[in-house]
Amino acid sequence: MNTYDVAIIGSGPGGYVAAIRCAQLGLKTALIEKYPVLGGTCLNVGCIPSKALLDSSHHYEDALNHFADHGIEIPGDIKLNFKKMVERKQDVVDQTTKGIQFLMDKNKVTVYEGLGSFKDATHINIKNNKGKTETIEAKNTIIATGSKPSTLPFIKIDKERIITSTEALKLNEVPKHLVIIGGGVIGLELGQVYQRLGAEVSVVEFMDRIIPTMDGAQSKELTKVLKKQGMKFYVSHKVNGVTRKGKEVTVTAKDKNDKDITFTGDYCLVSVGRRPYTDGLAADKAGVKITERGMVDVNDHLQTNIANIYAIGDVVRGAMLAHKAEEEGSCVAEIIAGQKPHIDYNLIPGVVYTWPEVASVGKTEEQLKEAKVDYKVGQFPMRALGRSRASGDTDGFVKILADKATDEVLGVHMVGARVADLIAEAVTAMEFRASAEDIARMSHAHPTYAEAVKEAALAATEDRALHV
Repeated sequence: MNTYDVAIIGSGPGGYVAAIRCAQLGLKTALIEKYPVLGGTCLNVGCIPSKALLDSSHHYEDALNHFADHGIEIPGDIKLNFKKMVERKQDVVDQTTKGIQFLMDKNKVTVYEGLGSFKDATHINIKNNKGKTETIEAKNTIIATGSKPSTLPFIKIDKERIITSTEALKLNEVPKHLVIIGGGVIGLELGQVYQRLGAEVSVVEFMDRIIPTMDGAQSKELTKVLKKQGMKFYVSHKVNGVTRKGKEVTVTAKDKNDKDITFTGDYCLVSVGRRPYTDGLAADKAGVKITERGMVDVNDHLQTNIANIYAIGDVVRGAMLAHKAEEEGSCVAEIIAGQKPHIDYNLIPGVVYTWPEVASVGKTEEQLKEAKVDYKVGQFPMRALGRSRASGDTDGFVKILADKATDEVLGVHMVGARVADLIAEAVTAMEFRASAEDIARMSHAHPTYAEAVKEAALAATEDRALHV
């Protein structure tokens, strides 16, 4: 029987990063993955393929609607080769997953293909796709089994017309009318992909606004921009039925006035969040506690009730984000190696990869009001930047929330071009507990989108914004 210092079940961003970090720290490491390719949801049916389609569809939309503004004239009709677009997406996925396999080889991590399940607290059974089971011994185990798309009790996902994000990434055609249940990150990103490609897109959201967990100003701005692009929104609508007849899907809901509303399309994307995935793990055989919501219960050190077993990523509490899982993977590896790492969950950024992009870190204005924190606001519009006008990306803003007494930055919320990258500046500043004035006094290259951060900081510092 092979014995390891650490065995990791699941090869998504949390799992594979944990494996690399464990190996770097000199721990003999095994990585167990039930699918033939590594990378988990993020690399195979999540972050990476969705961004590939978002970028491709963005190029197509630019060619149709914006190239002429730049003096670029294309003779003849611009045609969409959707099959080619999907093939490119898969090429990106394949390159990325092969890269993870390379990293496992480079770091001498032993990879097992098969379903990993606990035999007891120190032994793991690995059942391959041929039904053969192998058992390994692990001094420590990290559960990194991730999540799966959620649904509603009355909806039957048929994976053909009533679909999740997994199927939405590999359709054979562009929908005529895509009805999306859920106005969160995944629904909006995939909705924008297909809206750009010619689909009518209707988003039905239970809450009174889209991206309801982010700052209200971001929700308002993104709604305005996406409506301008052609997407339709139905907020404060409670879906109560989804049926299919042939190629037609009917979604029924009640609006805030309890009036019955019907949506008819050829596809329905159910995008109501994700659930922790522990199916087949046999956690009970190791004595590991699973909560009523299906999460693995962990302490502040990501340790389960069984001392040598840890859990990370989507399968534990907190935001279901790939980069959060990565931080936790490194953290647990270092804990096992005897180090004392730390994660500040308040400073894990959140991003929506629509265009314009949306990015946040820290507290929202709603959270500060609820906590009765005395704060001040500095906000700066992207359209006031020379760089934004040069590129034609004038939608959005940067908003900085700072403590009224100390000037410490408490939250930064952005909508605009490349804010998914720009948010790292805010994370860095907040990690060092910077004040708004600290950011305002930093030199920002001109012309850049990042100047909006400086201007928002100036606005929060005695309303000193220069260019508005």
